[in-house]
Amino acid sequence: MNLVYFILGIILLTTVVVDLLWTTVWIEGGAGPLTSRLMAWSWRLVRRIGDRNSWILSLTGPFIFIVGLTTWILLLWGGWTLIFASAEGALIDSLNRGSISWFDRIYFTGYTFFTLGIGDFVPQDGVWQLATTLAAGSGLLLLTLSVTYILSVLDAVTQKRAFASNVTGLGMQSEDIIRRSWNGEEFHGLELTLNTLTSQLNTLTSNHKAYPILHYFYSKQPEQASVIGITVLDGALTLLRFGVPEQNQPSNVILTNARASVQSYLNTLHSAFIEPAEQSPPSPDLDAIREVGVPTLPDKEFATSLKGLDERRRTLLGLVESDAREWPSSDEP
Repeated sequence: MNLVYFILGIILLTTVVVDLLWTTVWIEGGAGPLTSRLMAWSWRLVRRIGDRNSWILSLTGPFIFIVGLTTWILLLWGGWTLIFASAEGALIDSLNRGSISWFDRIYFTGYTFFTLGIGDFVPQDGVWQLATTLAAGSGLLLLTLSVTYILSVLDAVTQKRAFASNVTGLGMQSEDIIRRSWNGEEFHGLELTLNTLTSQLNTLTSNHKAYPILHYFYSKQPEQASVIGITVLDGALTLLRFGVPEQNQPSNVILTNARASVQSYLNTLHSAFIEPAEQSPPSPDLDAIREVGVPTLPDKEFATSLKGLDERRRTLLGLVESDAREWPSSDEP
């Protein structure tokens, strides 16, 4: 037996099985070590090719799916090929066509792995029959888990875009949400809206923890981009919490819960290798909400509060920039 081939095959199989199960079954674990790096490398490659071309960037999610699935297949195929190549008599040519070549081993492993059952090559009796059964089982495992994983991710993508649409439907800038919810005396109906958005954001956060690939599904329409929705929502929460007097704010419990939900989402970004931006983003505009009669705190007090939120806001800017987008601006009414 060739121990080098056998050990290398075991290493490849162990690597791909651990990464496959880690990515598709372990909900709290996110993506496996190999898949995480493949996602980040694929995104950087697409960014270099497409820059800010929204059509090309929108292909990133499907492209990463293809890259990941292809990698799993090739590693499993290669690992089993090396194992069957580690012993000269592991395979038998049932048609007696001569010695068994590397191509024959690749061919046998492929049709076994994909459960085709052609049969012109058969395993030697004993341990190699068991190895063939395990190879077929690993192919079935890959197919089952991959299909389940893809369907789950696509469902999560739909929820992600629904959340973004619900936020941006209130306004594409944070100030718009405050202005439109103010009826001259109070923020009418805003508490119910914040509760709904918080619930959707908690679901989105859970999905991102389970399926970090969601970070790489790009939407061509800004109003359906979750990074814009989260940024706009957090800006509105910042205005309400630190720019409006306490007696005029919505329920403190609701505001605190909503802001905690945003922070929980930001805590998932390390899995996508997203870092805070070097500079802070533009500050929310108190003057824009004063125009409709919303009571506000002094600019100096608001600016002091923003300094304590610097890392959080730079993380949001890093998220927006990583998605090849511009920070939502309040320059336009």
